[in-house]
Amino acid sequence: MPANRPLFLRKGFSLPAFLWQMIKPFRFWSLSMGLVSIVWAIDFSVRPYLLKVMLDQIQSLPPQQAYAHLLKPAAFYIFLTFLIGCMFRWYDFAWIHLNAPLKRHAGLLLMQRMMRHAHPFYQTHLSGNQANKIQDVMSGIPDLLKMLSDQFLAQFLALLIAITTLWTVNVRFAIALSLWCVVYVGATLISAPKAQHLSRKYSEKRASVLGSIVDLLTNMVSVRFFTGEHKEKQILKKKLSSLVNAAQGRDWFFFWIFFFQGMSFVAYQSACILWLLNGFHQGGVSAGDFALILTINITIVDRLWSLSKDFSKFTELLGSVTQGLALVYTPIEIKDKPGAQPLVVKAGRISFQNVQFQYRGEEPLFQNNSVTLQAGQKIGLVGRSGSGKTTFVNLILRLFEIKSGVIAIDGQNIQDVTQESLRNQIAIIPQSPILFHRSIAENIRYGRHDATNKEVLEASKKALSHTFIKKMPEQYDTMVGERGLRLSGGQRQRIAIARAFLKDAPILILDEATSELDSLTESNIQQSLETLMAGKTTLVIAHRLSTLMSMDRILVFDDGNIVAEGTHKSLLRKSPLYKELWSKQVGDFLTGS
Repeated sequence: MPANRPLFLRKGFSLPAFLWQMIKPFRFWSLSMGLVSIVWAIDFSVRPYLLKVMLDQIQSLPPQQAYAHLLKPAAFYIFLTFLIGCMFRWYDFAWIHLNAPLKRHAGLLLMQRMMRHAHPFYQTHLSGNQANKIQDVMSGIPDLLKMLSDQFLAQFLALLIAITTLWTVNVRFAIALSLWCVVYVGATLISAPKAQHLSRKYSEKRASVLGSIVDLLTNMVSVRFFTGEHKEKQILKKKLSSLVNAAQGRDWFFFWIFFFQGMSFVAYQSACILWLLNGFHQGGVSAGDFALILTINITIVDRLWSLSKDFSKFTELLGSVTQGLALVYTPIEIKDKPGAQPLVVKAGRISFQNVQFQYRGEEPLFQNNSVTLQAGQKIGLVGRSGSGKTTFVNLILRLFEIKSGVIAIDGQNIQDVTQESLRNQIAIIPQSPILFHRSIAENIRYGRHDATNKEVLEASKKALSHTFIKKMPEQYDTMVGERGLRLSGGQRQRIAIARAFLKDAPILILDEATSELDSLTESNIQQSLETLMAGKTTLVIAHRLSTLMSMDRILVFDDGNIVAEGTHKSLLRKSPLYKELWSKQVGDFLTGS
């Protein structure tokens, strides 16, 4: 299903059901807020009615008699004033217990869903854009619920009770109020689809701008290196202009809606005043009626005016929330099968059987590839850039779904086991490790979350990272900065190697694992890596072919196909491509290039 399909049309998703899932743990506080809204809606007409009763008695009775008759409605009026004050404080109390905890609950559920997305999802969405949309949903859900409770629910009930109250006093005014409300609310409802569309468009532009800003800040070093300040300014200016146009288009639309609604009230209130004056002149309208009708009219228009403004904010919030949810609830591409079992690795034999794979919208990369990697073997992967080496190991990790064929580990189809158990059995040292903005110890411990401090220390020493860590300001408690940028490339790589030592998985993948290290450090750590690889099925991607001479087998990749395999010596005899790659590196070394 297309990811850009409207959220409400996606099979299996219901916004009301999602909101209920959000508020279910907090339903007591949500219902408390709703109760306060109902009490406020009743009070909206009751106190003006009590005021009418008191004015009518003041007008019709002598002062001595009026005093006695006024005590009961006046006392009730004072009691209601006190009750409403207490209810509002209870509302604030409930909001405190709902707002922040609901955001926490929403954030956990959203990120739990986000972490289920497949690798291609993160390749096609800017991280800044993702973070912004998740934040929109987290902050928007409590505000949406609050507006539904103390604005839409309360205002609707208040309007209904006000019309009923007027109906008991003067049918003409009740009918007039009803007709005006139909016009006012009708204009709001008719404009709702376009208002939501404009708000959603604005939300998209805003998310795009924020995503671009995060992308720019992340790549500020490249901007400096290539003097791209002017270019980036022009790109950002274009995006900001698009954002301004979207904002003004939305605001002008609301301006004309508010203008029409305001003029409709002027006409309605003018008619009411003329009717009241005429009725008072003829004796059919009392001073209390005058006060009640004008008070309710003015209060209702104030509430409806506020409601219209809130409707503008509501559509913006709804647009932001639906945009965020549309991202979060993009269909998950790679799912565990129902009843998927944990992967059990006893040896570590990996087999590809007639595997076909292609990236979306690109030419096929693997076509009917079959190969078996025996348990405990050290396998080198070589080839030109883009030949399929990294894709090969990514398919073993099931970061992408194959089109057909079978990838199996110890005879177990990786599509039949849980993704978590699959990746638990594989340790990987990537070419360019990206670390969390956490302490060094936390980043190493990510290899095995229950590792003790002693085990972290031992892994660090094996990776030859202990020496430089001890020189850091806070040693193992030193924060590494965003993406680990406070450390050098070689230091980050040694942290990744320490993490692999700590994980000690039966299958090991080294993707240019020592490319960031100097020759001396690489030579020193090679023995540790040999220890790490012992007894494990190991796949090693390396452009420096000299590092693969000790491999049990080497697979040569070209355009997604394995075109040759064997030992280093045998490949020099039978593989023209491997011989070319080797000769090029040896020639460069001999000429000093």
